[in-house]
Amino acid sequence: MKRVLLPTVVDSMAYNSSITSKKQRLKDDASFRRFVSLVSITCLAVFLLVFLLRMNSSSNFEVPNSDEFDDVLPRSYNRSLISRRLNLPKQNELSIELEKRNQMPPRNLDLYPSLAKDHITVVLYVHNRPQYLKVAVDSISQVVGINETLLIVSHDGYFEEMNKIVEGIRFCQVKQIFAPFSPHVFPKGFPGVSPTDCKEKDDAAEKHCKGTPDQYGNHRSPKIVSLKHHWWWMMNTVWDGLDETRDHNGHILFIEEDHFLYPNAYHNLKILTALKPKKCPHCYAANMAPCDVTARGEGWDSLIAERMGNVGYTFNRTVWRKIHKKTSKFCFFDDYNWDITMWATVYPSFGNAVFTLRGPRTSAVHFGKCGLHQGQEGQKACIDNGVVNFQVEDVDKVANINPDWEVRVFENQPGYKAGFKGWGGWGDKRDHQLCLNFAKMYHL
Repeated sequence: MKRVLLPTVVDSMAYNSSITSKKQRLKDDASFRRFVSLVSITCLAVFLLVFLLRMNSSSNFEVPNSDEFDDVLPRSYNRSLISRRLNLPKQNELSIELEKRNQMPPRNLDLYPSLAKDHITVVLYVHNRPQYLKVAVDSISQVVGINETLLIVSHDGYFEEMNKIVEGIRFCQVKQIFAPFSPHVFPKGFPGVSPTDCKEKDDAAEKHCKGTPDQYGNHRSPKIVSLKHHWWWMMNTVWDGLDETRDHNGHILFIEEDHFLYPNAYHNLKILTALKPKKCPHCYAANMAPCDVTARGEGWDSLIAERMGNVGYTFNRTVWRKIHKKTSKFCFFDDYNWDITMWATVYPSFGNAVFTLRGPRTSAVHFGKCGLHQGQEGQKACIDNGVVNFQVEDVDKVANINPDWEVRVFENQPGYKAGFKGWGGWGDKRDHQLCLNFAKMYHL
Protein backbone atom coordinates (compact mmCIF):
# COMPACT_ATOMS: atom_id res chain seq x y z
CA MET A 1 0.00 0.00 0.00
CA LYS A 2 1.47 3.36 -1.08
CA ARG A 3 1.97 5.82 1.72
CA VAL A 4 1.22 9.55 1.15
CA LEU A 5 2.86 12.11 3.42
CA LEU A 6 0.53 15.00 4.25
CA PRO A 7 1.65 18.21 5.95
CA THR A 8 0.89 18.24 9.58
CA VAL A 9 -0.24 21.09 11.75
CA VAL A 10 3.23 21.26 13.26
CA ASP A 11 4.84 21.63 9.82
CA SER A 12 2.47 24.46 8.97
CA MET A 13 3.19 26.24 12.23
CA ALA A 14 6.94 25.93 11.66
CA TYR A 15 6.56 27.32 8.15
CA ASN A 16 4.54 30.30 9.37
CA SER A 17 7.04 30.90 12.16
CA SER A 18 9.90 30.87 9.63
CA ILE A 19 8.11 33.44 7.47
CA THR A 20 7.49 35.65 10.48
CA SER A 21 11.12 35.34 11.59
CA LYS A 22 12.38 36.33 8.14
CA LYS A 23 10.09 39.35 8.05
CA GLN A 24 11.33 40.40 11.48
CA ARG A 25 14.97 40.07 10.39
CA LEU A 26 14.29 42.12 7.29
CA LYS A 27 12.59 44.73 9.43
CA ASP A 28 15.53 44.74 11.86
CA ASP A 29 18.00 45.02 8.99
CA ALA A 30 16.14 47.99 7.56
CA SER A 31 16.09 49.67 10.98
CA PHE A 32 19.81 49.09 11.41
CA ARG A 33 20.54 50.55 7.97
CA ARG A 34 18.50 53.63 8.83
CA PHE A 35 20.39 53.94 12.12
CA VAL A 36 23.81 53.66 10.40
CA SER A 37 22.77 56.27 7.84
CA LEU A 38 21.62 58.63 10.59
CA VAL A 39 24.88 58.20 12.53
CA SER A 40 26.95 58.77 9.37
CA ILE A 41 25.08 61.94 8.50
CA THR A 42 25.43 63.21 12.07
CA CYS A 43 29.19 62.54 12.13
CA LEU A 44 29.63 64.25 8.77
CA ALA A 45 27.72 67.29 10.00
CA VAL A 46 29.83 67.50 13.16
CA PHE A 47 33.02 67.16 11.12
CA LEU A 48 31.98 69.94 8.74
CA LEU A 49 31.02 72.18 11.66
CA VAL A 50 34.39 71.66 13.39
CA PHE A 51 36.22 72.20 10.10
CA LEU A 52 34.40 75.47 9.41
CA LEU A 53 35.00 76.72 12.94
CA ARG A 54 38.71 75.98 12.71
CA MET A 55 38.97 77.60 9.30
CA ASN A 56 37.20 80.66 10.61
CA SER A 57 39.44 80.93 13.69
CA SER A 58 42.64 80.69 11.65
CA SER A 59 41.52 83.08 8.91
CA ASN A 60 40.62 85.86 11.33
CA PHE A 61 44.16 86.16 12.76
CA GLU A 62 45.04 89.66 13.91
CA VAL A 63 48.25 91.35 15.02
CA PRO A 64 49.02 89.91 18.48
CA ASN A 65 48.25 92.22 21.34
CA SER A 66 47.98 89.60 24.06
CA ASP A 67 49.49 86.30 25.10
CA GLU A 68 46.59 84.23 23.81
CA PHE A 69 47.38 81.69 21.13
CA ASP A 70 45.20 80.37 18.34
CA ASP A 71 43.67 76.91 18.30
CA VAL A 72 45.23 75.51 15.14
CA LEU A 73 46.79 72.35 16.50
CA PRO A 74 49.03 70.06 14.44
CA ARG A 75 48.51 66.36 13.99
CA SER A 76 50.90 63.80 15.38
CA TYR A 77 54.06 63.02 13.40
CA ASN A 78 53.95 60.05 11.03
CA ARG A 79 57.18 59.59 9.10
CA SER A 80 55.90 57.18 6.45
CA LEU A 81 52.82 59.31 5.79
CA ILE A 82 54.91 62.48 5.54
CA SER A 83 57.40 60.89 3.16
CA ARG A 84 54.61 59.74 0.85
CA ARG A 85 52.64 62.97 0.90
CA LEU A 86 55.54 65.40 0.61
CA ASN A 87 58.04 63.45 -1.51
CA LEU A 88 60.88 64.20 0.88
CA PRO A 89 64.46 63.11 0.05
CA LYS A 90 64.95 59.38 0.54
CA GLN A 91 66.38 58.91 4.01
CA ASN A 92 69.58 57.03 4.73
CA GLU A 93 70.22 55.03 7.91
CA LEU A 94 71.61 58.00 9.82
CA SER A 95 68.65 60.20 8.92
CA ILE A 96 66.18 57.56 10.11
CA GLU A 97 68.15 56.98 13.31
CA LEU A 98 68.21 60.71 14.11
CA GLU A 99 64.47 60.91 13.55
CA LYS A 100 63.97 58.09 16.05
CA ARG A 101 66.13 59.91 18.59
CA ASN A 102 63.88 62.94 18.26
CA GLN A 103 61.03 60.91 19.76
CA MET A 104 62.95 60.09 22.94
CA PRO A 105 61.86 61.77 26.20
CA PRO A 106 64.02 64.40 27.92
CA ARG A 107 66.91 63.27 30.09
CA ASN A 108 67.40 64.09 33.79
CA LEU A 109 63.76 63.42 34.63
CA ASP A 110 65.00 61.64 37.75
CA LEU A 111 66.71 64.85 38.88
CA TYR A 112 63.98 67.27 37.77
CA PRO A 113 60.69 65.34 37.57
CA SER A 114 58.49 68.39 36.94
CA LEU A 115 58.60 71.81 35.29
CA ALA A 116 57.44 75.10 36.76
CA LYS A 117 53.91 75.96 35.68
CA ASP A 118 54.95 79.29 34.17
CA HIS A 119 58.28 78.11 32.76
CA ILE A 120 59.78 79.47 29.56
CA THR A 121 61.14 76.64 27.43
CA VAL A 122 64.69 77.28 26.21
CA VAL A 123 65.83 76.16 22.76
CA LEU A 124 69.55 76.15 21.99
CA TYR A 125 70.28 75.59 18.31
CA VAL A 126 73.79 74.46 17.42
CA HIS A 127 75.94 73.63 14.43
CA ASN A 128 79.49 72.30 14.75
CA ARG A 129 81.52 74.59 16.99
CA PRO A 130 82.26 72.63 20.17
CA GLN A 131 84.48 75.36 21.67
CA TYR A 132 81.56 77.77 21.45
CA LEU A 133 79.06 75.25 22.76
CA LYS A 134 81.14 74.57 25.87
CA VAL A 135 81.12 78.27 26.72
CA ALA A 136 77.39 78.60 26.04
CA VAL A 137 76.47 75.53 28.11
CA ASP A 138 78.66 76.66 30.99
CA SER A 139 76.94 80.05 31.03
CA ILE A 140 73.49 78.45 30.91
CA SER A 141 74.39 76.25 33.87
CA GLN A 142 74.87 79.40 35.96
CA VAL A 143 71.50 80.93 35.03
CA VAL A 144 69.26 81.27 38.08
CA GLY A 145 66.04 79.28 37.62
CA ILE A 146 67.29 77.14 34.71
CA ASN A 147 66.52 74.00 36.73
CA GLU A 148 62.77 74.71 36.55
CA THR A 149 62.52 74.56 32.78
CA LEU A 150 63.19 72.36 29.75
CA LEU A 151 66.27 72.89 27.58
CA ILE A 152 65.91 71.66 24.00
CA VAL A 153 69.13 71.40 21.99
CA SER A 154 68.57 71.34 18.24
CA HIS A 155 71.48 69.95 16.22
CA ASP A 156 72.13 70.70 12.56
CA GLY A 157 73.02 67.12 11.73
CA TYR A 158 75.10 64.86 13.96
CA PHE A 159 78.57 65.65 15.29
CA GLU A 160 79.90 63.39 18.04
CA GLU A 161 81.82 66.05 19.99
CA MET A 162 78.76 68.32 20.05
CA ASN A 163 76.60 65.40 21.16
CA LYS A 164 78.93 64.51 24.06
CA ILE A 165 78.85 68.06 25.41
CA VAL A 166 75.06 68.04 25.52
CA GLU A 167 74.89 64.55 27.01
CA GLY A 168 76.96 65.86 29.93
CA ILE A 169 74.32 68.42 30.96
CA ARG A 170 72.92 67.75 34.45
CA PHE A 171 71.48 71.11 35.52
CA CYS A 172 67.97 70.75 34.05
CA GLN A 173 65.73 68.58 31.90
CA VAL A 174 67.32 68.40 28.45
CA LYS A 175 66.01 67.04 25.18
CA GLN A 176 68.06 66.68 22.01
CA ILE A 177 66.63 66.88 18.52
CA PHE A 178 68.56 66.37 15.29
CA ALA A 179 67.63 67.76 11.88
CA PRO A 180 67.11 64.53 9.91
CA PHE A 181 67.23 66.30 6.55
CA SER A 182 70.30 68.38 7.26
CA PRO A 183 72.72 68.56 4.31
CA HIS A 184 75.37 67.31 6.73
CA VAL A 185 73.48 64.00 7.00
CA PHE A 186 73.42 63.38 3.23
CA PRO A 187 77.00 63.13 1.90
CA LYS A 188 76.00 61.62 -1.47
CA GLY A 189 72.87 63.44 -2.56
CA PHE A 190 70.40 66.25 -1.99
CA PRO A 191 70.00 68.02 0.37
CA GLY A 192 73.74 67.34 0.77
CA VAL A 193 76.39 67.20 -1.94
CA SER A 194 75.34 65.38 -5.10
CA PRO A 195 77.81 64.47 -7.88
CA THR A 196 75.34 65.67 -10.51
CA ASP A 197 74.82 69.10 -8.94
CA CYS A 198 76.02 72.27 -10.61
CA LYS A 199 78.80 74.12 -8.82
CA GLU A 200 79.49 77.80 -8.42
CA LYS A 201 78.55 79.48 -11.73
CA ASP A 202 78.16 76.34 -13.87
CA ASP A 203 75.81 76.54 -16.85
CA ALA A 204 73.30 73.74 -16.25
CA ALA A 205 72.62 73.16 -19.97
CA GLU A 206 76.28 73.16 -20.90
CA LYS A 207 77.51 71.05 -17.99
CA HIS A 208 74.43 68.78 -17.94
CA CYS A 209 74.22 69.30 -14.19
CA LYS A 210 71.32 69.84 -11.81
CA GLY A 211 70.45 73.04 -9.98
CA THR A 212 68.92 76.49 -10.17
CA PRO A 213 71.28 79.44 -9.61
CA ASP A 214 70.55 82.32 -7.27
CA GLN A 215 70.03 85.92 -8.39
CA TYR A 216 73.80 86.35 -8.72
CA GLY A 217 74.30 83.26 -10.88
CA ASN A 218 75.73 81.09 -8.11
CA HIS A 219 74.57 77.53 -7.44
CA ARG A 220 73.76 76.19 -3.97
CA SER A 221 76.34 75.31 -1.35
CA PRO A 222 74.93 72.62 0.97
CA LYS A 223 76.83 73.79 4.06
CA ILE A 224 75.52 77.33 3.50
CA VAL A 225 71.85 76.51 2.91
CA SER A 226 71.87 74.28 5.99
CA LEU A 227 71.70 77.43 8.17
CA LYS A 228 68.28 78.45 6.91
CA HIS A 229 66.98 74.88 6.63
CA HIS A 230 67.93 74.08 10.21
CA TRP A 231 66.32 77.17 11.68
CA TRP A 232 63.06 76.61 9.79
CA TRP A 233 62.94 72.87 10.54
CA MET A 234 63.65 73.60 14.22
CA MET A 235 60.90 76.21 14.49
CA ASN A 236 58.29 73.95 12.92
CA THR A 237 59.41 70.96 14.99
CA VAL A 238 59.54 72.77 18.33
CA TRP A 239 56.20 74.55 17.95
CA ASP A 240 54.24 71.85 16.13
CA GLY A 241 56.08 68.53 16.23
CA LEU A 242 57.31 67.67 19.73
CA ASP A 243 55.13 66.13 22.42
CA GLU A 244 56.90 68.30 24.98
CA THR A 245 56.11 71.65 23.35
CA ARG A 246 53.32 71.47 20.77
CA ASP A 247 50.76 72.20 23.49
CA HIS A 248 52.97 74.72 25.28
CA ASN A 249 50.95 77.91 25.78
CA GLY A 250 53.73 80.18 26.96
CA HIS A 251 56.83 81.73 25.48
CA ILE A 252 59.83 79.89 24.07
CA LEU A 253 63.33 81.35 24.20
CA PHE A 254 65.76 80.78 21.31
CA ILE A 255 69.53 81.08 21.75
CA GLU A 256 72.53 79.98 19.74
CA GLU A 257 75.79 78.23 20.52
CA ASP A 258 77.72 81.52 20.47
CA HIS A 259 75.48 83.29 23.00
CA PHE A 260 76.69 83.86 26.56
CA LEU A 261 73.90 84.18 29.14
CA TYR A 262 74.22 86.14 32.36
CA PRO A 263 72.90 84.55 35.58
CA ASN A 264 69.84 86.87 35.62
CA ALA A 265 68.81 86.11 32.03
CA TYR A 266 65.93 83.75 32.79
CA HIS A 267 64.36 85.82 35.57
CA ASN A 268 64.69 89.03 33.55
CA LEU A 269 62.99 87.32 30.64
CA LYS A 270 60.09 86.14 32.80
CA ILE A 271 59.58 89.72 33.97
CA LEU A 272 59.65 91.05 30.40
CA THR A 273 57.16 88.50 29.06
CA ALA A 274 54.82 89.28 31.96
CA LEU A 275 55.10 93.04 31.36
CA LYS A 276 54.79 92.89 27.57
CA PRO A 277 50.95 92.76 27.29
CA LYS A 278 50.59 95.86 29.48
CA LYS A 279 53.73 97.87 28.80
CA CYS A 280 54.11 97.11 25.11
CA PRO A 281 50.97 95.45 23.70
CA HIS A 282 52.20 96.02 20.14
CA CYS A 283 55.47 94.16 20.83
CA TYR A 284 55.76 90.74 19.25
CA ALA A 285 58.60 89.42 21.39
CA ALA A 286 61.00 89.98 24.27
CA ASN A 287 64.77 90.05 23.88
CA MET A 288 67.63 89.55 26.32
CA ALA A 289 70.01 91.74 24.31
CA PRO A 290 69.93 94.81 22.03
CA CYS A 291 69.43 94.24 18.30
CA ASP A 292 72.92 95.72 17.83
CA VAL A 293 75.00 92.71 18.85
CA THR A 294 77.94 94.92 19.81
CA ALA A 295 75.87 96.95 22.31
CA ARG A 296 75.48 96.17 25.99
CA GLY A 297 72.52 98.42 26.75
CA GLU A 298 71.96 102.03 27.71
CA GLY A 299 71.81 101.70 31.48
CA TRP A 300 68.67 103.85 31.66
CA ASP A 301 65.86 103.47 34.16
CA SER A 302 63.43 102.48 31.43
CA LEU A 303 62.43 99.59 29.22
CA ILE A 304 63.28 99.61 25.51
CA ALA A 305 61.04 98.74 22.55
CA GLU A 306 63.05 98.31 19.36
CA ARG A 307 63.35 96.21 16.19
CA MET A 308 63.54 92.50 16.87
CA GLY A 309 67.02 91.15 17.46
CA ASN A 310 68.52 87.69 16.94
CA VAL A 311 70.21 87.22 20.34
CA GLY A 312 68.06 85.69 23.06
CA TYR A 313 64.64 86.28 21.51
CA THR A 314 61.39 84.82 22.81
CA PHE A 315 57.83 84.82 21.52
CA ASN A 316 54.62 82.83 21.94
CA ARG A 317 52.46 80.59 19.77
CA THR A 318 50.36 83.46 18.44
CA VAL A 319 53.43 85.03 16.89
CA TRP A 320 54.61 81.65 15.57
CA ARG A 321 51.29 81.15 13.78
CA LYS A 322 51.71 84.55 12.16
CA ILE A 323 55.23 83.63 11.03
CA HIS A 324 54.07 80.24 9.79
CA LYS A 325 51.44 81.89 7.59
CA LYS A 326 54.30 83.66 5.78
CA THR A 327 55.96 80.37 4.78
CA SER A 328 56.12 81.23 1.08
CA LYS A 329 57.87 84.54 1.74
CA PHE A 330 60.40 82.82 3.97
CA CYS A 331 61.05 79.90 1.61
CA PHE A 332 61.37 81.86 -1.64
CA PHE A 333 63.44 84.84 -0.50
CA ASP A 334 66.93 84.54 -1.98
CA ASP A 335 69.08 84.79 1.13
CA TYR A 336 70.59 81.87 3.03
CA ASN A 337 70.38 83.74 6.36
CA TRP A 338 67.20 83.08 8.31
CA ASP A 339 67.41 86.35 10.26
CA ILE A 340 67.94 88.58 7.21
CA THR A 341 65.06 86.75 5.54
CA MET A 342 62.83 87.59 8.50
CA TRP A 343 63.90 91.25 8.60
CA ALA A 344 63.70 91.85 4.86
CA THR A 345 60.50 90.04 3.90
CA VAL A 346 58.58 88.26 6.69
CA TYR A 347 58.37 91.00 9.34
CA PRO A 348 57.51 93.75 6.81
CA SER A 349 54.64 91.61 5.52
CA PHE A 350 52.95 91.82 8.93
CA GLY A 351 51.77 95.31 8.02
CA ASN A 352 53.21 97.16 11.00
CA ALA A 353 56.54 97.57 12.77
CA VAL A 354 57.73 94.47 14.60
CA PHE A 355 58.96 95.59 18.00
CA THR A 356 60.50 93.59 20.81
CA LEU A 357 60.72 94.53 24.49
CA ARG A 358 64.00 94.41 26.41
CA GLY A 359 65.72 95.83 29.45
CA PRO A 360 68.27 98.67 29.48
CA ARG A 361 71.11 96.30 30.32
CA THR A 362 71.88 93.15 28.33
CA SER A 363 71.37 89.68 29.80
CA ALA A 364 73.02 87.89 26.87
CA VAL A 365 76.05 88.52 24.68
CA HIS A 366 76.98 87.32 21.21
CA PHE A 367 80.64 86.24 21.28
CA GLY A 368 81.06 84.45 17.92
CA LYS A 369 84.10 85.28 15.81
CA CYS A 370 83.55 82.87 12.94
CA GLY A 371 80.55 82.12 10.78
CA LEU A 372 78.19 79.26 11.48
CA HIS A 373 79.11 77.53 8.24
CA GLN A 374 82.84 77.60 8.93
CA GLY A 375 82.68 75.04 11.70
CA GLN A 376 85.87 73.16 12.47
CA GLU A 377 87.89 73.78 9.32
CA GLY A 378 91.36 72.35 9.74
CA GLN A 379 90.63 71.60 13.40
CA LYS A 380 91.22 75.30 14.08
CA ALA A 381 89.31 76.75 16.99
CA CYS A 382 86.88 79.58 16.30
CA ILE A 383 87.47 81.06 19.72
CA ASP A 384 90.59 82.60 21.25
CA ASN A 385 92.33 79.92 23.33
CA GLY A 386 88.94 78.22 23.73
CA VAL A 387 88.05 80.78 26.42
CA VAL A 388 85.68 83.73 26.60
CA ASN A 389 85.99 86.22 29.44
CA PHE A 390 82.97 88.30 30.32
CA GLN A 391 82.81 90.49 33.36
CA VAL A 392 79.74 89.38 35.31
CA GLU A 393 78.96 92.04 37.86
CA ASP A 394 76.69 91.71 40.87
CA VAL A 395 73.91 93.53 39.02
CA ASP A 396 74.00 90.77 36.37
CA LYS A 397 73.38 88.04 38.94
CA VAL A 398 69.89 89.13 40.01
CA ALA A 399 66.81 90.36 38.16
CA ASN A 400 67.43 94.04 37.39
CA ILE A 401 64.25 95.10 35.60
CA ASN A 402 61.82 97.40 37.41
CA PRO A 403 58.15 96.75 36.50
CA ASP A 404 57.39 100.44 37.11
CA TRP A 405 59.70 101.68 34.37
CA GLU A 406 58.21 103.40 31.33
CA VAL A 407 58.97 102.24 27.78
CA ARG A 408 61.15 104.13 25.32
CA VAL A 409 60.48 103.30 21.69
CA PHE A 410 63.33 103.23 19.17
CA GLU A 411 61.99 103.89 15.68
CA ASN A 412 63.71 104.07 12.28
CA GLN A 413 66.68 102.02 13.42
CA PRO A 414 69.32 100.96 10.90
CA GLY A 415 69.33 97.40 9.62
CA TYR A 416 67.85 95.13 6.97
CA LYS A 417 64.40 96.23 5.84
CA ALA A 418 61.82 95.65 3.13
CA GLY A 419 63.36 96.27 -0.27
CA PHE A 420 66.64 94.52 0.43
CA LYS A 421 66.97 91.87 -2.26
CA GLY A 422 69.07 89.39 -0.27
CA TRP A 423 72.62 88.10 -0.33
CA GLY A 424 71.70 85.08 -2.44
CA GLY A 425 72.76 81.49 -1.87
CA TRP A 426 69.11 80.37 -1.84
CA GLY A 427 68.06 80.06 -5.46
CA ASP A 428 67.72 76.31 -5.93
CA LYS A 429 64.11 75.20 -6.39
CA ARG A 430 64.82 72.01 -4.44
CA ASP A 431 65.70 74.06 -1.37
CA HIS A 432 62.50 76.06 -1.79
CA GLN A 433 60.43 72.87 -1.89
CA LEU A 434 62.17 71.29 1.10
CA CYS A 435 61.56 74.49 3.05
CA LEU A 436 57.86 74.40 2.13
CA ASN A 437 57.67 70.74 3.15
CA PHE A 438 59.05 71.50 6.60
CA ALA A 439 56.11 73.85 7.12
CA LYS A 440 53.61 71.15 6.09
CA MET A 441 55.05 68.05 7.76
CA TYR A 442 53.15 68.38 11.05
CA HIS A 443 49.86 69.42 9.49
CA LEU A 444 48.98 66.47 7.25
